[in-house]
Amino acid sequence: MQLLFLGTGAGMPSKQRNTTSTVLKLLEERGTFWMFDCGEATQHQILHTSLKPRKLEKLFITHLHGDHIYGLPGLLGSRSFLGGEEPLIIYGPTGLKNWIEVTLAVSRTHVKYPFSIIEIDEGIVFEDEQFIVEAKLLEHVMPCFGYTVKQKALAPELFIDKTDALGVPRGPLLKQLKDGRDVVLSDGRVIKSEEVTGEPRKGFKVTILGDTKYCENSITLSEDADVVVHEGTFDVETTELARLYGHSTIVDAAEVCQKANARHLIVNHISARFLSSDLNKMLAQVEDYRFPIYIAEDFAEYIWVDGDLVKQKV
Repeated sequence: MQLLFLGTGAGMPSKQRNTTSTVLKLLEERGTFWMFDCGEATQHQILHTSLKPRKLEKLFITHLHGDHIYGLPGLLGSRSFLGGEEPLIIYGPTGLKNWIEVTLAVSRTHVKYPFSIIEIDEGIVFEDEQFIVEAKLLEHVMPCFGYTVKQKALAPELFIDKTDALGVPRGPLLKQLKDGRDVVLSDGRVIKSEEVTGEPRKGFKVTILGDTKYCENSITLSEDADVVVHEGTFDVETTELARLYGHSTIVDAAEVCQKANARHLIVNHISARFLSSDLNKMLAQVEDYRFPIYIAEDFAEYIWVDGDLVKQKV
């Protein structure tokens, strides 16, 4: 699992930050990536990465403010021009379907691949054998969702040295053992899966929140998350502005993670009033929290390695 930030700004693009878009790369798990929000010029940002639009499998929209959706029509059209044929599913609030359909129809944008738009309510919005995605309403100036992506338990480790010692041939029988099924060898011996495997491995949990004030649903979605992506549009000195516009400060984001017992916090959706030189001051406001806290930058990538989050250089 990797998190790649294509846009980390708030409201409108600036020289330092594009509008909001976050990518959850699941190339090892599914051979695809998922996107959360698609602000203006997101497809331009993609050009500076190794992402291939045809590999976009799911797109989750938090709310219908322009800085979260204005890049969507262009990306949908370009994905078609680039020969994408794989299906795409878009999730988001009521009104998203009408906005996309009218925009594509009026602009006569012809999308050649199958895509569907699911207008969601609170609860589980997607589940398969690998992942569960749950959504809850946050507290913004318009309906806005937060999402949590939970990977289901992974198959336990198979101890090859033990299977070799027991004479299990390499091939399909090893997969059966790894999947928890006992096998019978050609000489009649039964090899039990529990004899040659470890405990099931815990999957990761990532919470990606839309625009919001400090609220209980943010905490609920973030409970025991490995990584939380939370907006921090303002700092402590601009707390009143945060409340007025339905946003959070970096301290609000840290409080959510602390109460949720989350392991890592990445703060994004940063107001253009804050320059790169202001970021250390913002981080100083949350230096007493016991977990790692990062402020996302455009094109920053965070990789989940052996149960820990590693930031790559921008």
